[in-house]
Amino acid sequence: MEIGRLLFPALRWRDETGFDHEAETIDAALELGAGGFILFGGEADAVKELTMSLRRHAARPLLIGADLERGAGQQFRGATPLPPLAAIGALDDLDTTRRTGELTAREALALGVNWVFAPVADLDIEPRNPIVGTRAFGADPARVSEHVVAWVEGCRAAGALACVKHFPGHGRTTTDSHVELPRVDADRAALEADLAPFRAAVQAGVDSVMTAHVAFPALDPSGLAATLSPAILGGLLRGELGFGGIIVTDAMIMEGVLESGHGEATAAVTAVAAGCDALLYPADVRLVADAVAGAVGREIPESRANEAIRRIEEAAARADAAVARASMEASRADGRDRVAWGAAGDRAWALEIARRSLVAARGAPRLPATEVRVVTVDDDVGGPYPPGPRDTFPTTLRARGVDVVESGIAPADRPTIIALYADIRAWKGRPGISAGARDAAATALAGAGSGIVVLFGHPRLAAELPDGVPVLAAWGGEPLMQEAAAEWLAAGENR
Repeated sequence: MEIGRLLFPALRWRDETGFDHEAETIDAALELGAGGFILFGGEADAVKELTMSLRRHAARPLLIGADLERGAGQQFRGATPLPPLAAIGALDDLDTTRRTGELTAREALALGVNWVFAPVADLDIEPRNPIVGTRAFGADPARVSEHVVAWVEGCRAAGALACVKHFPGHGRTTTDSHVELPRVDADRAALEADLAPFRAAVQAGVDSVMTAHVAFPALDPSGLAATLSPAILGGLLRGELGFGGIIVTDAMIMEGVLESGHGEATAAVTAVAAGCDALLYPADVRLVADAVAGAVGREIPESRANEAIRRIEEAAARADAAVARASMEASRADGRDRVAWGAAGDRAWALEIARRSLVAARGAPRLPATEVRVVTVDDDVGGPYPPGPRDTFPTTLRARGVDVVESGIAPADRPTIIALYADIRAWKGRPGISAGARDAAATALAGAGSGIVVLFGHPRLAAELPDGVPVLAAWGGEPLMQEAAAEWLAAGENR
C-alpha cells in the first residue's frame, strides 16, 4: 500500500540557497512515494526547473501545489501578482473574478504547479478575525458564493485543480489557527451562511476542499478540529454536501491541529481516519508516513486508506496531463508572441484592476503636493516570516515625477504621506492597527501642514486612524497594490 501518496511536504525557497537546502526533504519524500509537494516562494525559472526535476525523479504523476490566492506572483517572482480576493470581490465583476482564476491557473501550470490552494471560501464576517479579512471575497454569503464559483470555473478552464478553503468556514474565528485551536460557538443555523460558498463550490464540481483547524461544537460536540472530525468531514462534507473530491488538511505544522491531535503523528492518523485524503506540510515526513502506515487496519480502516490513495493518484494523473498540455502549447507557440508567465498584457490588466479596487476610505485623499515626505509605518511584524518589500510605493511616485523624501516619524513641515501597512498575515496574531502604529502615524502627521494615509489593509481599518486625515485604502501591502496606490495619487484620479 503506497501510504506515502498521502504526504505533501513543503519546499521553501531561500534567496541564499534557492531550493538546494531542501534536498533531504525531497529525497525522503520521493523515496516514500509522496503524492507531491507544496511550494513557497522562488524565482519563476527556478520553480519551473524544480518541478521538472521532481517529476523526472518521481517517474510518476505528482500533485504540486501552492497558495496562490493573489495569483501566481504571490509566491513566484516573475509571475503575475493579483490583488487580494477582497479587492476582487469589491469590484463585484464575475468576469474579472473568473479571469483571475484562469490567469492564476494558466501561469501555475506553466511553472509545473497543478494544484492551486485557492480560492478562500470563508466569509469576512468578524472584524476581529486575525487570519481571514482581505483573503475573503466579502461578507455576503450569496455574493461570495458567486465569486467562489467564478474563480473555480476560471481555474478549471485553464486546467489546474482548485481548492476551496477552509471548510466549514474560518470567518467567525477571533484567533489564528496557526497559533492555537480556535473555537466557533455559533449554532448550526448561523453556520449555514458560512457553508453556502462551500455548497456552491461542491455543486460547481470543485476538485478539492481544504479543512479548517477550527472546532465547531454545533457540528461536532467533541470539540475536535474540523480536520480531525468524522462528523464534519464524513457526515457533513461527504454526506450532506455530497463532495467526492480530495479533502486536504491545512498545514500540519499549525498549532490548531497539533493542539487537538497531541503531536504531528497522532494528528495525521486522526485526520486520515476522519476522512482527509492529503496531509499537507508535514514537518517530519518519515515520522508521519510510519505513523499512518502503522495505523492502517487499526485506527484507519484499510478501505479508508485505499480510498484516499485512489483519489490522490487519479487527481495527479489528471492534473499532470494538464501540465504536459501547457508545456506542449508553450513549445508550439512563437516565443515572440507568447510568454508563459508574467506577460506584459497580464501584468497591465492586474495593475488596472488593482487601481480600480482602491477605496477613498475617508475624505478626499489626494497627493498633498509635488514635493512630499513618505513615512513608512509597518504594522505587519510578527511571525516567522518577514513582510515583503516596502519600496515600490515611493519608487513609483518618483517614477511619476513626484519629489519624494523618505524619513522617520519625527514631525516635519513637508506635506506627508503615511504608508501604513496593516495586512492579514499568518502568525501575526491580530487584525487591525496597533496602538504603536496609530501613534506613529499621528506623530508623523503633526506639523506636516497637510497629509494623507495610504492604508495597505482593509478599508474598514480607516476608522482606527487619527480623526480628520484622508485615507486611501489599498487592501494589501504587496508591491502590486503599492504601485497601484502610487499611480492613483500621481495621476490625480481623485481630482
